[in-house]
Amino acid sequence: MFKIKVERIVNKPIDEVFEALSDHANYALFKAVGVATLLNQGDDERNGVGALRSVQTGAFKVWERITAFERPTHMQYHIEKSRPMKIAHDKGSIDLKDLGDGTTQVTWVSEGRVMVPLIGRLFDRKMQKQGTIVFNSMLKSLESR
Repeated sequence: MFKIKVERIVNKPIDEVFEALSDHANYALFKAVGVATLLNQGDDERNGVGALRSVQTGAFKVWERITAFERPTHMQYHIEKSRPMKIAHDKGSIDLKDLGDGTTQVTWVSEGRVMVPLIGRLFDRKMQKQGTIVFNSMLKSLESR
């Protein structure tokens, strides 16, 4: 099982951080992400609950459904499909806390299992390491905008 948890204080206001992380169109601005496409709009907001988007990082691609969307503090997602390896995704969440001084505490969590017979645990470790690098990279680059 992989368990990715990245916590970081970002020197940006909470509304700006939420918009950057919840809107698929902003992902093109992150070096760690190749392409992000909105496949289906959300029920009440374009990128809100029900939205389906694909996100590609290198050769790895996921299709994620937004399952909770509480502007500007919380978002949850579920990876429905992935390639080239299948993932059983248990949890995906981004929580933001306004620290009151123009900064925002971000807690980003993703948990699941890479479904590869016999060597899945090796891929879980790689997923945990790469996911942590990608999430940290996105949050770091958000500060430099």
